[in-house]
Amino acid sequence: MAQHNILGQQGEDMAVDFLKQKGYTVLERNYRYQKAEVDILARKDDVLAVVEVKTRSTNTFGDPQDFVKPRQIQNLVKAVDAFIADHTLDLEVRFDIIAIVKTKTGMELEHLENAFYHF
Repeated sequence: MAQHNILGQQGEDMAVDFLKQKGYTVLERNYRYQKAEVDILARKDDVLAVVEVKTRSTNTFGDPQDFVKPRQIQNLVKAVDAFIADHTLDLEVRFDIIAIVKTKTGMELEHLENAFYHF
């Protein structure tokens, strides 16, 4: 497995642990629909958090959250609509980003709630 894939998997695992510690129930990981993959779908109370995890070995070229592009957002929205329909859910939907950057001493995690608008 390529080094960037290993780092990405570590980041997703770290994000799942973080969400569970914050009281979320992880419903699905790596949910695929057409061209989209949703990293984490998690529920807390009446909110479905759609979580995109961005892990980087450095922030030299920008913060991880800066790498979520409009086309990716559109694909995520379609995927989440399908997930909600398939599971007959009636929840508020929120799109979050968990940005993780590798540092000399470990990994830094930032949870950005409502990171982009559902259109």
